[in-house]
Amino acid sequence: MTNKKFDVVVIGAGPAGYVAAIRASQLGLSVACIERMHTLGGTCLNIGCIPSKALLHASEEFKHAQKGMNKHGIKIDGVSLDLSSMMAHKDDVVDQLTKGIDMLFKKNDVEHIQGDARIISNQEVEVTATDKEKTIISGANIIIATGSTPADLPGAVIDEKQIVSSTGALRLTKVPEHLVVIGAGYIGLELGSVWGRLGAKVTVVEYLNRITPGMDEEVASQFQRLLKRQKIKFKLGTKVTELETYQEGVKIRLESVSEGKNDEIDADVVLLAIGRIPHTSNLGLDNLGINIDDRGFIKVDDHYKTNVDGIYAIGDVIPGPMLAHKAEEEGVAVAELISGEKSHVNYDAIPSVIYTNPEVASVGKTEEQLKEEGREYKVGSFPFVANGRARAISSTDGFVKILACATTDKVLGVHIIGTDAGTLIAEAVLAIEFGGSAEDIARTCHAHPALNEAIKEAALAVDNRAIHF
Repeated sequence: MTNKKFDVVVIGAGPAGYVAAIRASQLGLSVACIERMHTLGGTCLNIGCIPSKALLHASEEFKHAQKGMNKHGIKIDGVSLDLSSMMAHKDDVVDQLTKGIDMLFKKNDVEHIQGDARIISNQEVEVTATDKEKTIISGANIIIATGSTPADLPGAVIDEKQIVSSTGALRLTKVPEHLVVIGAGYIGLELGSVWGRLGAKVTVVEYLNRITPGMDEEVASQFQRLLKRQKIKFKLGTKVTELETYQEGVKIRLESVSEGKNDEIDADVVLLAIGRIPHTSNLGLDNLGINIDDRGFIKVDDHYKTNVDGIYAIGDVIPGPMLAHKAEEEGVAVAELISGEKSHVNYDAIPSVIYTNPEVASVGKTEEQLKEEGREYKVGSFPFVANGRARAISSTDGFVKILACATTDKVLGVHIIGTDAGTLIAEAVLAIEFGGSAEDIARTCHAHPALNEAIKEAALAVDNRAIHF
């Protein structure tokens, strides 16, 4: 065993960990980042956000070439799918970005240590390399940023061929005839959209009576209607009682939650997408007495400190939305706090996006949350069908919805369903971050013709003075 000493030791090189490591180094601290995978970037870059978006875009281009260009006077004959090339592009994007983080580590003098980490004291981490050699890494501060893993369905055995997690769904070698997605959250709907566009029949099974729990209900209802129009079928209020694999596929046995009626369907592939859980196993947390809540998340204070001095936690392992950009903000904040600076993450200004077509994006409160809190609010809404740019590009589905305080006009929440919603939401995030009002957005000049004029119009609609609708 050797012993290396650092000011900060980060466990995990996903969006939370690698950002924390780089920011800590920028602040003059000596930093090591331990990662069990052979590539940097964690789940997001390797088997999550990035490869899924590559396939979402590629599959959308395929569908557009098949059916979406005729109305614009562009006729294409003989469009065909080369799945292996599509997958190769996805893998190339992942390879480039993970190598990019390696370059950033070198540029910022972050020492990358590959292996499995186990915390043995509040200032020591034992790292076991692939060859089983063990190294002790000492750190005055230890940051746990080990991310999350797919949640299991009792009785289901994931083989990444017939029953797959999101990882396997990104690596299928052929388009399934029938893909059954268990879980109507953003992961299941995004990956279901990919394979649906490429030719699979897609059925989504969800225990709740609605899709995308936590989303504004008006938006979720519109979202489901648009997905149905894309031939995605839904079985809501339904639980899976058994998955039985056989040579040709998987038999899924179902039960109605409210009525108890039984049903069964067959699929070539089943995607389990019922959520994710924090990855904290084999880290040595029990031996150190680090507090964990009943859902498996590490408990931290406002400065991301655990109950053990010198040990911090950020990202998916602590409560809050499991989003890469939220994790990155926490990575910056914890590094700055450790170095003695003041830092803060505004959790009311964390956007969430579903990268289907159309996209769905939101920030701040939903109507349901405001009603539950008893807050008086005003609503302004504007449909993309009334937006000139949306009409020009034949992307008129969806709308913008702004929720503002009834007395102060402060923006409390913004919800967008429509083309490029994930980019459009940034304006709303900025408004909330700076405590802006609907009037501030309404008085801001927006370029014409542009999709984000719909945000301006929705802000005007808060005061019942939209111009174009």
